[in-house]
Amino acid sequence: MKKISFLTGFLLFTCTLLAQVGINTDNSTPDNSAMLDVKSTSKGILPPRMTATQMNGITAPAAGLMVYNTTIHAICWFNGDSWETASTLDGKNCGTVTYGGKTYNSVVIGMQCWMTENLNIGIAILGSQDQTNNAVIEKYCYDNNSANCDVYGGLYQWAEMVQYLNGATNTTSWNPLPTGNVQGICPAGWHLPSDAEWTTLATYLGGESVAGGKMKETGTTHWSSPNAGATNLSGLTALPGGLRDNDGNFYNLSAFAYIWSSSESATSDAWYRYLQCGGASLGRPNYDKMSGFSVRCVRD
Repeated sequence: MKKISFLTGFLLFTCTLLAQVGINTDNSTPDNSAMLDVKSTSKGILPPRMTATQMNGITAPAAGLMVYNTTIHAICWFNGDSWETASTLDGKNCGTVTYGGKTYNSVVIGMQCWMTENLNIGIAILGSQDQTNNAVIEKYCYDNNSANCDVYGGLYQWAEMVQYLNGATNTTSWNPLPTGNVQGICPAGWHLPSDAEWTTLATYLGGESVAGGKMKETGTTHWSSPNAGATNLSGLTALPGGLRDNDGNFYNLSAFAYIWSSSESATSDAWYRYLQCGGASLGRPNYDKMSGFSVRCVRD
């Protein structure tokens, strides 16, 4: 009889725990409206912490699933169709990083965290030379003028940007194709944006026909007039650094921004994005890897 009474009591206790659970130090009962009631004046609840890539990799997330997104520094939950943040974070800084003596700021745009400056890392070489795989990061400064690097950032050939990962060069593809993020010349914890990540950004900003205007710095301090459609609503503050073409010459400072993606389009070409002073669109062409374009980094 004692065994039966103990078992009955244990089952009743278990059922009570399954109905409501209280975690506290004052022995109070859970609130009637709560399945789980946690009380503390010195500690909090710590949800799973993961990057945006890891969060987006969760298989079939349940509506209401909650995580802490370390990429944008925010609590996120799944609404049944997509991930949302617990507050409006667009335009907020999502961390700074000091790299090569320069401090870079960042901005939350949707579920991504982008640097708000073009990368400016490495030793400047002449535009007439090609960047080489010599264990030294090399850059071009527009018109071979270091002051232009200070304002607009460096210009990089594609292979230099990806740091020759898996044997990649400006005339050959990497083998094997890398999986996951490509850090390249970005600092630790950051990576080069893929073509898909650029597309995610453009879609979030309303599509390629208007995204460029929302990304461009306003005014004509750096952009040539008329800098059409520039609002910088995203906070990305894109600058028109021009390019070093595959002929070794420099073109289009203040008129165009050319920014690489890490994604190849062919053996000798890669996808990039361009913005222009004459319109609000964001272009998505491909071009010769030998050319020198600007680089932005995205947080892991």
